[in-house]
Amino acid sequence: MWRALAFLALLALAAFGAVWIADRPGTVTVVWNGYQIGTSLAVALVGVIAAAIVLGLLWAIVRGVIGLPEALVRGSAERRRAKGLSALSRGMVAVGSGDPLAARRYAGDAERLLGSEPLTLLLKAQAAQISGDRDAAESAFQRMVDDPETRVLGLRGLFVEARRREDETAARAYATEAARLAPSVTWANEALLEAQSADGDWAAALETIERRSSLGLIDKATARRQRAVLLTAIAGEREAGEPELAGERVLQAVKLAPDLVPAACIAGRLLARRGDLKKAARIVEAAWKANPHPDLAKVYLGLRPGDSVRDRLARAETLAKLSSWDPEARLAVAQAALDARDYGRAREAAKPLLADRPTVRACLMMAAIEEAEHGAASGQAREWLARAARAPRDPVWIADGVASDTWAPVSPVTGRLDAFAWREPPNTLVAAPAVDPEPEPKPSAPVLAPAGPSDGLNPPRASVTDQNASESKAAPLPTLVPAPTSGDKADGPDPVSAGMAAAALPASGAERAVRRIG
Repeated sequence: MWRALAFLALLALAAFGAVWIADRPGTVTVVWNGYQIGTSLAVALVGVIAAAIVLGLLWAIVRGVIGLPEALVRGSAERRRAKGLSALSRGMVAVGSGDPLAARRYAGDAERLLGSEPLTLLLKAQAAQISGDRDAAESAFQRMVDDPETRVLGLRGLFVEARRREDETAARAYATEAARLAPSVTWANEALLEAQSADGDWAAALETIERRSSLGLIDKATARRQRAVLLTAIAGEREAGEPELAGERVLQAVKLAPDLVPAACIAGRLLARRGDLKKAARIVEAAWKANPHPDLAKVYLGLRPGDSVRDRLARAETLAKLSSWDPEARLAVAQAALDARDYGRAREAAKPLLADRPTVRACLMMAAIEEAEHGAASGQAREWLARAARAPRDPVWIADGVASDTWAPVSPVTGRLDAFAWREPPNTLVAAPAVDPEPEPKPSAPVLAPAGPSDGLNPPRASVTDQNASESKAAPLPTLVPAPTSGDKADGPDPVSAGMAAAALPASGAERAVRRIG
């Protein structure tokens, strides 16, 4: 639209000029070297315009002839570059599709056509990686490191290759250099933090987290949580030898993450030693509300070493009210009532835990109550022990498929910070095939014990024959399948099997097993 209007405007301007010249005739006289040439103004203008057009054409031809070699070279280079980019694109597609032969072929074509460009070296390295040629991949990445423009990318490749051959020293060196050259590179900061955490260098790890937070690589909530975990790790190491420093660090951790169970436990113990029981109780109660945990219950009940068993029971009931009678609170109340020899209160607290599928700790608690009240020869205690062997497992600390009875700041598999979470392990218990017991000779005059009344919580006492039958049925123990682990580590025994072994203790050790696991 605008072009058409501009063309019409120029055409009108040319017509106006032609009319203006026609209305004003004149002559043009040129005298040169003794000759005089005269003509009209219109003819002179036409001649000047024609001469300019001819001179322009002649100049274009001369420039074309002079620049022809350069144009031929440039056209050849452009065609070569186009072929190289095509080979580079196809090579990337081959790498993505997992075709090592095509990837190597296109990588060679791209290097021959484009030279040692960054993408060409990257394609060559990736083609060597999917082909399993680690030496060629490292050589390509090393060439990238030698170029200032691709140095960080080459360090990334060398880092990955060092991890694959399990050379943690070299991997750490590459990550450290990359973090120095480019502080905002995420992978280098994460690898550096992982290495510092694995070495227990908590101070350096704190500096790394501060740098990542200031650069915006992690959000503020994650940074606060990770700082709290590292401060808790420092406090855990210094709790015995340097309680003052440990107390300072753990209070900072509690301020950053009030729901962090290990931090609240350490803070409660240290404050209790100082005599600041109110602050210790307040910290433990805040963590308990967010995450009821047996370690918190243990610290809370032991804040005053001189408390009687009745006082401990009252404190356990306080925890139960704070958590709306969470299962952990019921186990804590039942244990405190058992210590106070209030067996009815212990049963009342544990009764809701037995409604559906009681866990190992609930079964062992009932076994301890029965043994404490009725003696080591109680059949009900042995029955609860047998049920514990087949019961679902209680929550434990789990990180990357590895279960542990104690919390740790980093994962033992990947070295990831704040990896442990308190949750139920996968119930992979498979009952072993039962073997039919040999028939026992029936006694001529069996003596039957009178069956006791059932209160809905404890089954009625069975006869001697029924007890023998239940014991024979409980003989085959379940097979414990290890929890899945991540990484290339060889599968080992499941750490949770220690809790299962407690279920096989004799009846006389039931109470001791409950106290150890609880």
